[in-house]
Amino acid sequence: MIASMILGLSTGRLLSCPPFVSSARDGTIRRGAAPGLPSPSAQSSDGLRSRRSWGIPPRRVAPAVRRLAAPPARVSTKNGASGEFSEESGPRNASFLEFLTSERVKVVAMLGLALALCNADRVVMSVAIVPLSRAHGWTQSFSGIVQSSFLWGYLMSPIVGGALVDYYGGKLVMAWGVALWSLATFLTPWAAETSLWTLLAMRVLLGVAEGVALPSMNNMVSRWFPRSERSRAVGIAMAGFQLGSAAGLLISPIIMSRTGVFGPFIIFGLFGFLWVLVWASATSSTPERHPQISKSELDYIGQREKQPVSKIKKPEKIMIPPFKKLLSKLPTWALIFANSMHSWGYFVILSWMPIYFNTVYRVDLRQAAWFSALPWVMMAVLGYFAGAWSDMLIQNGFSVTFTRKIMQSIGFLGPGISLLGLNVAKSPSVASSWLTAAVGLSSFSHAGFLVNLQEVAPRFAGVLHGMSNTAGTLAAIMGTVGAGFFVERMGSFQGFLILTSLLYFISTLFWDLFATGERIHIIMDDGGADEEESS
Repeated sequence: MIASMILGLSTGRLLSCPPFVSSARDGTIRRGAAPGLPSPSAQSSDGLRSRRSWGIPPRRVAPAVRRLAAPPARVSTKNGASGEFSEESGPRNASFLEFLTSERVKVVAMLGLALALCNADRVVMSVAIVPLSRAHGWTQSFSGIVQSSFLWGYLMSPIVGGALVDYYGGKLVMAWGVALWSLATFLTPWAAETSLWTLLAMRVLLGVAEGVALPSMNNMVSRWFPRSERSRAVGIAMAGFQLGSAAGLLISPIIMSRTGVFGPFIIFGLFGFLWVLVWASATSSTPERHPQISKSELDYIGQREKQPVSKIKKPEKIMIPPFKKLLSKLPTWALIFANSMHSWGYFVILSWMPIYFNTVYRVDLRQAAWFSALPWVMMAVLGYFAGAWSDMLIQNGFSVTFTRKIMQSIGFLGPGISLLGLNVAKSPSVASSWLTAAVGLSSFSHAGFLVNLQEVAPRFAGVLHGMSNTAGTLAAIMGTVGAGFFVERMGSFQGFLILTSLLYFISTLFWDLFATGERIHIIMDDGGADEEESS
């Protein structure tokens, strides 16, 4: 009997049942009669829970015990990107080639293109503001107001947009968002020729429409990607976001030199309309609705989430989110403060760097665009690296909480130190190097708070993203407008850069104290808890 038990443990089957283990007719195993030992089911539930809290991968701990407690394993019959269960190894991770050719990567690539258009449409004004200010005689402070008009609209939509994303899904909301902001971009030349107020109104509309972009992206990533791949997926999508900044800053001066100051607005607007047509016809809101996805990939997404995608319980949709309950949790405030600091630094650099190089180092508009565009390319590259590194840490046993804190700390301390270096730079090339380091390292935030939004409250990820985005937009408005007034009164950018560095350091401390990678417990009004799985 002892020999048969050893052989059974080594193969994952029981060849003969000792007195404390019996086999039911349906093939399941009954456990729990051994004196002095907890039942395997208790070991399976409590043990796995404690191991996850320490960040230990379940498959590496007591595999024989877990096989005794588990139902019969599924055997993979395909070699696609399924990563299905096998008797020997459990669910495997998809290879890089399988990941690269999967349908889910096509979805995130489309998301990356949408975010590229989002930022390109946004930064065109950062380049156009220089000739427009000269033509209309605008002061530095008034130029800051014109640029921040985008943020007035961006302030209004994230919470409402996040709720719509949670209710209708990311595909539909993203399509409407891209269509509206492309229309606003396309009509900007007409608005500028009509009146200043019409121009400001069109920039506000641009901000309203773009406010749904990141909540929609997060929603689609949480539906299409298992938890072990989400940081990488967000890295790909946000790489498009940063490359859009670089493309807008680099291409806009060239187009303006040939077609006039309003040429980029028309071209980027038309590209947005084309994107909507492709998005509507080639993607689906969830994997199981996609007509071309393979069964192996569908099973892989579901198995990495511990159950098939088609069997994930869909929670009842709630139109009015529990704002008070969310705001009562310290991890929510950690996300809000992190988004606020990230947006402050991001929009100050995005809006003022062309003017910074033009006024401090006396470079012309095209050179200023090149100097201020290079950092966004670095941000795209490091953003994907941060996502891949983050996923690797989690897959190798580090806890999600530890991983998110490491990523976000790099995303704040790196820019804070780099801006101090930018402050003492004596030449455009040195300044560009420090600026590249600041913007590039800030991309680690994408594997920090941006992914964490999906983890702490999956059911309300959209509205949580909207809440933090609204706070971030307020911070961005304060930073963008405040930089203009500060420079106008103090005569330089140095003091404002020191202030921004100090805020980065304070935000790092707050995040490391209160952030978590675990799901926060929210008791609903009906007495139930928010315990649904991400979908």
